[in-house]
Amino acid sequence: MHYLKYLLFHSLTFAAVAGILLGGAYMWLGLITALVFVVLGDVLLGDDTSTPELKHKWLLNLQLYSALILVSSLTFCMVWMSGPDQTDALGFGGWLQSFTGYDIFTARSNSNIFDYLGGVLSTILFIGLVGTIVGHELTHRTWDPASMFIGRWLLAFSWDTGFAIEHVYGHHKYVSTIDDPATAPRGRNVYSHIVISTIKGNVSAWEIERNRLKKLNKALFGLSNIYLRGLTMTASLTVAAYAIAQWPGVLTFTLCALGAKALLEIVNYMEHYGLVRNPDTTPCMPRHSWNSNNKISSWATFNLTRHSHHHAHGELPFWDLKPYQDAPMMVSGYLSTMLLTLLPPLWHRLMAPKLKHWDEHYASEEEKLLARLSNQKSGSRLFMRNKNQAA
Repeated sequence: MHYLKYLLFHSLTFAAVAGILLGGAYMWLGLITALVFVVLGDVLLGDDTSTPELKHKWLLNLQLYSALILVSSLTFCMVWMSGPDQTDALGFGGWLQSFTGYDIFTARSNSNIFDYLGGVLSTILFIGLVGTIVGHELTHRTWDPASMFIGRWLLAFSWDTGFAIEHVYGHHKYVSTIDDPATAPRGRNVYSHIVISTIKGNVSAWEIERNRLKKLNKALFGLSNIYLRGLTMTASLTVAAYAIAQWPGVLTFTLCALGAKALLEIVNYMEHYGLVRNPDTTPCMPRHSWNSNNKISSWATFNLTRHSHHHAHGELPFWDLKPYQDAPMMVSGYLSTMLLTLLPPLWHRLMAPKLKHWDEHYASEEEKLLARLSNQKSGSRLFMRNKNQAA
């Protein structure tokens, strides 16, 4: 069971692919299935605090590596469905029709804008769930070329190969500080954070790579530049989208990629929202991340939910992460928390008392001062109510 539970995201991806190929209202199938199954599963099934010793690491790695096949297939199907009626890249439609008898060309032509919206949103969710989360896991393995290769290609589907640079060498160093683009200060809404973190994160990735090349005495604009090589990976996927479905394919892929990138920033937002730390005096500890042990969220995200342990020991593979039940906890499971962030007034109202509790029970004396300053800078009465506890 402890091996099979991480196959959950495979099953959900199959539902998304099936819905996209069926066309019409079925294109919403992947999004709705994931939301209902994961959100309700978290509510009904509780937490997973198990820490089993898993000996067959190759089986767990195989599940990770298969993500590239899944996200490529999903994206191909969505882009193919967005193409003009006369297109049939790689003869895919003809093959499927001859093999199953199903008229996919009619399904494509009969699907309307609302149907395609469901397909795009489903693809966004699963590029994030299958691509970005697994890419995050693999690009932490900087010592393993195969993992880095697969991980960076997974991140290319969200136009975000720079994440492999900034996240590992920037975010993990400066998490929960004002120097970390991915950490949202108190009072910032998620929509601003998506834009701010995306811009600053890419600037940070470029600076990290520039400094690396300078130390190695290599040219900034050349084959050694990992950031630029990442851009060519994303560009090649965009060219492939044009080959599959012409300009409608490029538009569809662009929307899916940007949406998946926004999804990543929403996750960054909720994982460290409002937390404070001085990187010069305090190492990153479990208290500097919002944690979650909800069972279905954990299974569907390869234990990304155990974020407190991940930041305390970023080199550990997902199967070694511990639940840390005494860490600061999110308001709910991952998908439901993501939905809550989209309603800023409700989100801030829910998080103000949680941050007050963090300030009183987790923060060091120095962090209490930083928390008071952050409350003042927020300009929100919700957080200004917390100022006295840090005095």
